[in-house]
Amino acid sequence: MSPAPNERDLIRAAMDRILGGTPERCNGALTIVALALEAGVPRNALTQRHTDLKKEFYDNVRARGDTPDSERRLRKQVRRLKELRAVDAVEIADLKADVEALVGALHQATTENQLLRQQLTERTAVLRPLPSQRQPEVSRPESRRPDTKFER
Repeated sequence: MSPAPNERDLIRAAMDRILGGTPERCNGALTIVALALEAGVPRNALTQRHTDLKKEFYDNVRARGDTPDSERRLRKQVRRLKELRAVDAVEIADLKADVEALVGALHQATTENQLLRQQLTERTAVLRPLPSQRQPEVSRPESRRPDTKFER
């Protein structure tokens, strides 16, 4: 009876099949997930126990002139994130400009409000409506007419 192959032998055989283009259990992708599936071992066997075989696999892939699928996906994601970052930078610049404009408008409104309040408290004359805004006077009996300080 022959001894059962150890994990390292299974991984090396799977590596040869994938790199040779004749995978039996996986889709032949140049990834650690596909290699683990092809070898029939858990993925953490490559990511934790046999990191030297993982490095060897990726070195062989690069030596062939291929880029591992994981690296292609990561490069694509990096490109997309850089584009999003550029869009975000433009949006942030626009928002900063809007904030500056709003702060200026708020400052102006606050200053005008303070001036108007100051003018209102400094007035000594009695405020009366303008002639165009006057309401027609309603005649009231003298006894019911309120006594106000505005009447002269």
